[in-house]
Amino acid sequence: MTERPQSTEGEIACGCKLGRVAAEYELSSLNSDLVMYWVGDGDEQLSTRQLATHVNQQILEAGLEDTGIVPKDGEVENTYRLLTDDDVSSGTRVQTRNELRRDGVPIDDVESNFVSHQTVYNHLTNCLEAELDTPSDEERVEQSTNKLGALQNRTAAVTTDTVAQLKRNDIVDIGEFTVTVSVTVTCEECLQEYPIRTLFEERSCDCQEQDVV
Repeated sequence: MTERPQSTEGEIACGCKLGRVAAEYELSSLNSDLVMYWVGDGDEQLSTRQLATHVNQQILEAGLEDTGIVPKDGEVENTYRLLTDDDVSSGTRVQTRNELRRDGVPIDDVESNFVSHQTVYNHLTNCLEAELDTPSDEERVEQSTNKLGALQNRTAAVTTDTVAQLKRNDIVDIGEFTVTVSVTVTCEECLQEYPIRTLFEERSCDCQEQDVV
């Protein structure tokens, strides 16, 4: 059996994007950390989306340090949020990038090295041969809630930018405004409406509970 190549720190070396990025930024303990957090128990277990954020924040921190910047506590996390979060306006995102460029950070290269949750999953399962137990019902609900929450935040952010642009061009006349996005699910049998989070929490509508009784 052929052994897979190892880095000097004993970490598995591979040719996928995450492996190349880890080597470029000398993230020596990244592989072991990813496996530990992915297959961990209870509150210590992280999803591949959370792990992608973890990896990308390390990449950003390394990019800052390579430029001679020593980030303060919380600075990396906040900068990453300004660069990537759906609820951050495009103007704020552009301003953040420009400030990083002025400080000498090659932010375009750093962002191009960011990885997706699918890349993390492929690295874990294909390169590191890690396995994860089938998620519980609670984990599936949590994953679905997070996914829909991200979509709602993105819809709200895009709507806010659109209205603001039309307002600046005097096409829409409105004062200070906020945008709220909500999703409601209606049972066609009992016609009861549920906010999506409420449905996920209760797991069933009233008519289903009555049928059981």
